[in-house]
Amino acid sequence: MNKKEIAEIKKRFTKTKCSITRICGCYVDAEKQKRLTLKEAFLGLPEEEMFKYIDIFRKTLSGSIGKTLLNMEFPLEQETEEEGTQRFLMRLLESRLQDEALLEQFYDKVIQTYQYPENYFIILIHDAYDIPGITTDGIENFDASEYVYDYILCSVCPVKLSKPGLCYNAETNHIQDRIRDWLVQPPELGFLFPAYNDRSTDIHSLLYYSKNSDELDLAVTEELLGCRMPLPAKSQRETFNAIVEESLGLDCDYDAVKAIHENLNQMVEENKENPEPLSLDKADMTKLLQRSGVEEEKIEAFETRFDETVGEKESLMAANISSTRKFEVRTPNIRVEINPERTDLVETRIIDGVPCLIIEINDLVEVNGIQIVSEKVTSVPAGLPEE
Repeated sequence: MNKKEIAEIKKRFTKTKCSITRICGCYVDAEKQKRLTLKEAFLGLPEEEMFKYIDIFRKTLSGSIGKTLLNMEFPLEQETEEEGTQRFLMRLLESRLQDEALLEQFYDKVIQTYQYPENYFIILIHDAYDIPGITTDGIENFDASEYVYDYILCSVCPVKLSKPGLCYNAETNHIQDRIRDWLVQPPELGFLFPAYNDRSTDIHSLLYYSKNSDELDLAVTEELLGCRMPLPAKSQRETFNAIVEESLGLDCDYDAVKAIHENLNQMVEENKENPEPLSLDKADMTKLLQRSGVEEEKIEAFETRFDETVGEKESLMAANISSTRKFEVRTPNIRVEINPERTDLVETRIIDGVPCLIIEINDLVEVNGIQIVSEKVTSVPAGLPEE
């Protein structure tokens, strides 16, 4: 799913457009015991409750694709085997959350795989979205609707005790100890099934949400959902950096890294108008290195390491391995942040046998927030003091 398709589904979660047919839930305590289950018609809820649930659903579809939102495909065996996860989710979808035995089975699967040490609330909803046609000028035309997108959305939310404190009691007109309640927090994880790709139902995929993009839950993605977990956003960057370092070896100098950085950001800029986020497979990485002037021998080493660490048919999200906002040079004692568009102001040079970082000063200079007279600077340090 791309950001436009996600936004289209999120638009359903409003007072005027909401068409959610059913909401089900299970409250689980820290001992993994079911304390409460619910099954209700969503539109029959009190308005204030409905709005709070809607806020949770919107958060389950929030964030950046490739970081908090991950497109996942089901392996073939999960669709063909009787006990496959995709086939189970299809039965849950087709039941429209009316089959109590299936719901209990789903809750049990979550409890078995989700290793959360405190209380949490599993929420499931079903919705049927009558997909409107789109006119040539981009306006939705509900009269031209031909397809219905039937889906379920799951949100798993921590439930935590409110903080202690004092409050004002209007009935007794005095300050007293506040009663502590168990509050449902924003979701930690969730998923949308099936995926909404090309504005239609894709039963072979789902959209997974994780609040913490750097710590994906392996058990939930692989055991509950049956999908291969991609590298977390932070791991993608670390893996890419490690492959570049190992592949380039002694050629991994400032100029080489700067060239890769600049060409990568150029690719991101060229893809800016595309609703699909830019992902780079091995072939794309090869083109990037070629554009950056890396030798063929080093590129072949990169391709081998890419297959070993990322996967021959896998890809990395450009947004996870590049930064269009900063270009950073760091040593154990010094850190320099450079405008990515002005990396030409920095170069490396050997002076008196010592490797140095040279920064051209052609503008105002501040040190710890104090503006200094740059004309009196006789030598340039390798960077500013780390904040």
